[in-house]
Amino acid sequence: MISLLKAREKLLSPLVSSTIRRLSSSLSYSREDSRDSEVLIHPSAVVHPNAVIGKGVSVGPYCTIGSSVKLGNGCKLYPSSHVFGNTELGESCVLMTGAVVGDELPGYTFIGCNNIIGHHAVVGVKCQDLKYKHGDECFLCIGNNNEIREFCSIHRSSKPSDKTVIGDNNLIMGSCHIAHDCKIGDRNIFANNTLLAGHVVVEVRFSLCLYSKPGFSSVVLFGLCCECRTIHTQQEPRWSTSSVILALLLSLAVVLWSHKMFQST
Repeated sequence: MISLLKAREKLLSPLVSSTIRRLSSSLSYSREDSRDSEVLIHPSAVVHPNAVIGKGVSVGPYCTIGSSVKLGNGCKLYPSSHVFGNTELGESCVLMTGAVVGDELPGYTFIGCNNIIGHHAVVGVKCQDLKYKHGDECFLCIGNNNEIREFCSIHRSSKPSDKTVIGDNNLIMGSCHIAHDCKIGDRNIFANNTLLAGHVVVEVRFSLCLYSKPGFSSVVLFGLCCECRTIHTQQEPRWSTSSVILALLLSLAVVLWSHKMFQST
C-alpha cells in the first residue's frame, strides 16, 4: 500500500509542479497588467473630475487637465504640461515639460496616437487671424506618429467650415509655426524656425529648411519630389505651380553658387 502511494506521488508531482508554474506565471502576468494599467497622478497636478483618463496614464507635477479632456491609454504628461478645452489625445502620446495643448474655445483639438509634443510647444490654441470671430468653432486634427519639437506653435482653424490638419509621421523641428487652416500631409520634415502662414497646403514627403553658410545670406530650400501650394484667397498672393518650381530652381542655384564661393575662399 505504501509503495502504491509513493508511486502515485511520483506520477502526480510533475503535474502539480507544472500547474503551480502556470498559476504563478498567470499571477505575475496579471500583476504586470495591473501595474501597466495603473494611473499615476502627482499630488500637485490639477485634474478635473470630469476628465476621461485612460489606463496607464502618467501625470507629472503641476500639470493641468481640463474638464472636457480625454487622454488615451499610456499617455505621459511631464511636469508643468497642460491640456485644456475639448481636447482628445490618442494612446501613448507624450507631452514634454511646459507643453500646452488645447484651449477653452468652441470646437475641438484631436491628436492621434504616438505623438510627441515638445518642451513649451503650444498646440491647438486660438488662431491669429483677424477674420476670426469670437465664439466661432475652430478645429485642429493631428494624425499619428508625429514629433512636434520644442517651442512650436500650431493653431486651430479660423472658421467653423475649415480645419487645421496635420497627417502622420511628420517631424516638425523646434520653433516652427503652423498657422490657421493649414493642411499638412504625411512624412514631411520642417526644419527649425520654419513658418507657415494661414491656408498653406503641403502634400507628402516635403522638406523645408533654412540653409545658411558663414558669410552668405540664408536661403529657403524646397525639397525635391514634393509639391507645395497655397489656397487662393483674396488676401493672399496667387502662387502657381510654375512659380514654385521657379523658386525651387533659383534656390538650388543660389546654394550651388554659395558652395562654390565658399570653397574658393
